[in-house]
Amino acid sequence: MNETQKERLQHLAKENGLTKDHFFKSPQGFVIITRQGIERIQAHKGIRVTYDVVSLSDDLKHVVIKATGEMARPDGLPVMMETFGESAPDNTRQKYPVAMAEKRALSRVVLKLSGLYEVGVFGEDESDDFKRA
Repeated sequence: MNETQKERLQHLAKENGLTKDHFFKSPQGFVIITRQGIERIQAHKGIRVTYDVVSLSDDLKHVVIKATGEMARPDGLPVMMETFGESAPDNTRQKYPVAMAEKRALSRVVLKLSGLYEVGVFGEDESDDFKRA
């Protein structure tokens, strides 16, 4: 992460009432935001999210969920984003794939709308490998 990205991250963290406890480094070196941090941003920015199940296998092990998020920009105009969350035996060890797909979709849409994806921050639910040491 370069200095400009660090400054932008610090600004976004302060703007959303986040503390250092909402972030950690993954074993791969990525900046990760916790589930609690995602929820705080969603509440602070008034992000409304709707979900659609795009794909669900008969055995319920392969799931794709589309999240559509909307919030008001500072000028009051709405901004909307869509993204996806997926869960399958090859990308999660969890026994609840639908919930994992929903968590991943929520993390991604909130991070996109808040600008944190732009500075290279990922949600802890996006990978089983993104866990605090």
